[in-house]
Amino acid sequence: MNSDFIEQKILSPDALQKRIAFWRMLGDKIVFTNGCFDILHQGHVHLLATCNEFGDRVIVGLNSDASVKRLKGESRPVNDEQSRAILLAALQFVDAVVLFEEDTPENIIHFIHPDVLVKGGDWQKDEIVGSDFVNEYGGEVKTVSYLKGFSTTEIIAKGKK
Repeated sequence: MNSDFIEQKILSPDALQKRIAFWRMLGDKIVFTNGCFDILHQGHVHLLATCNEFGDRVIVGLNSDASVKRLKGESRPVNDEQSRAILLAALQFVDAVVLFEEDTPENIIHFIHPDVLVKGGDWQKDEIVGSDFVNEYGGEVKTVSYLKGFSTTEIIAKGKK
């Protein structure tokens, strides 16, 4: 896998819309998840690999640096959005990465219309942003079991000891 292939998976919303249209023409089932993915760890890999089992194409909505800072505090993100996007795009089970500026992925979920919306098991299905919208048109909302001890916050805390 070369770096051009990886970077071609990081898409603007317009480019993503064209890619989704092509995938839908092929009959592919679109899976969407989102997060900060600040320090990629085993819990993230577990989530993304499981997303791959729920459909044919996995799209990751990635919080921008400004969004992460608002959500997690001034010391975050540890890694900038370009670095985080490249690491996610390098994973074989991620088909596309799209950045979003808002604090929640609500707008990008409405834009993508995923067949399956996925979050980690630390979320209740009715708390997942966009779940009402996805359920309205017959999509699925799923959670993936949370791997205890694998969160960016916990990893950062361990590093400070």
